[in-house]
Amino acid sequence: MRFAKPALGMTLIIGVLLLGGAAAFGSSTPTGGIINVFATQSSGVGGTIVITGAIGDYGKTYETTKSGKVKLNGQYEKIVLHKGTFRINAVALNAQFANVQPTTYATTCSAQFAGSGPVSLFGGTGLYKGITGTVNVTITVAFTGPLYKSGKNKGQCNESNSAPALGFYQSIRSWARGL
Repeated sequence: MRFAKPALGMTLIIGVLLLGGAAAFGSSTPTGGIINVFATQSSGVGGTIVITGAIGDYGKTYETTKSGKVKLNGQYEKIVLHKGTFRINAVALNAQFANVQPTTYATTCSAQFAGSGPVSLFGGTGLYKGITGTVNVTITVAFTGPLYKSGKNKGQCNESNSAPALGFYQSIRSWARGL
């Protein structure tokens, strides 16, 4: 089966929470604790993100180029939260997924895969001004595709690049202790 690599823009969001530090969070510096980041991919170039724990914030994510231009399948991510923004460099993380081999189930036309890799944080504003560092992010993806309904391939998985996913799940998660 041919499966596209995951939309990794969301993955980058998770790393942000992991790197918190006194300098990165300004006057509202958390006193410490666990930070959890949850992100989901939407269709197109964006998604949503929620941060819980010692820091609570939420907002949107946008795939971008290195210069910050919004672009589908960009190697960078812009995180726009209610308390500030920051950017993520996901080039190294994306490289981890370049040759991913999902576990596939041809009879049900479904598959899943997971992986982890580093992202770098930079360009913070507001509460995230001065955020820097590298953190690991874990991405899990699962999906189902369509079966041919007629013809010589009836009942087989439609593996064409134009076949839409019928069900799709992506989880991007990371956490940090002791912020």
